[in-house]
Amino acid sequence: MPVQLTILGSGSNGNCSYLECGETRLLIDAGFSGRQIRQRLSLIGRVAESLTGILITHEHGDHISGLAGLAGKLRIPIYWNRATKEAAERQLETQFNNHIFTTGGSFTVGNFEIESFSVPHDAQDPVGFCLRAEGVQIGFLTDLGHATKLVLERVRGSNALVLETNHDIKLLQDDLRRPWSLKQRILSRHGHLSNEAAADTLETVLTDRLKKLFLGHLSRDCNRPELAERAVRKRLADMGAAHVLTEVTQQDKPCQTWHAVTLMESFPF
Repeated sequence: MPVQLTILGSGSNGNCSYLECGETRLLIDAGFSGRQIRQRLSLIGRVAESLTGILITHEHGDHISGLAGLAGKLRIPIYWNRATKEAAERQLETQFNNHIFTTGGSFTVGNFEIESFSVPHDAQDPVGFCLRAEGVQIGFLTDLGHATKLVLERVRGSNALVLETNHDIKLLQDDLRRPWSLKQRILSRHGHLSNEAAADTLETVLTDRLKKLFLGHLSRDCNRPELAERAVRKRLADMGAAHVLTEVTQQDKPCQTWHAVTLMESFPF
């Protein structure tokens, strides 16, 4: 069965990805309105009614704002840890079809084996995910202030990786609209990855298996697509990693769907 991934949109104002293998169809986060998510799914020939479930990384609005209008109405199963579930339900004042996992644990949804792992970010209990099906591994690594040893171990070996490149440090420092307290939060070890920090992370987790790299969660004000791509491509060039294709995600429209070549290998957790 083919495995495919579409970043429906990613940035500081909303994040949502679509992952499919056979009849299993998942969203990772739902940070746009229910209407927007429906529209973006329609662009790839999919409908919300066919979703198997939604995985949530953490409770910030740019990752959950569409849940009430989508999952709340359709009763789509939501997979999250208890702290995230409680924080999100308080914010959205909606009860969901909850499926609770323990951070660091593994679970199965349809054709996907899913591993959760803790990431350092200023949320209740934020996580990243590795999803595996048909010998393909896809890692989701956004919203973290730094890459811990655990994070690096979990995403190493991925065939596709969604990696945060949130800001250019100079653009952030020079931004007159943000108070210093907010800049400190973003730059902290529980904030967001800069372009250079993302390149450092990539250098550590890179293997011959990695074929596709999505640069995600770019700040609209404190980053530029060309800056993020330049930092990462330079690091790849320095490492002689010509086999990795990079793509900068966009806030306003989906990326081109990535179709994985299935490898028929097993991945023990």
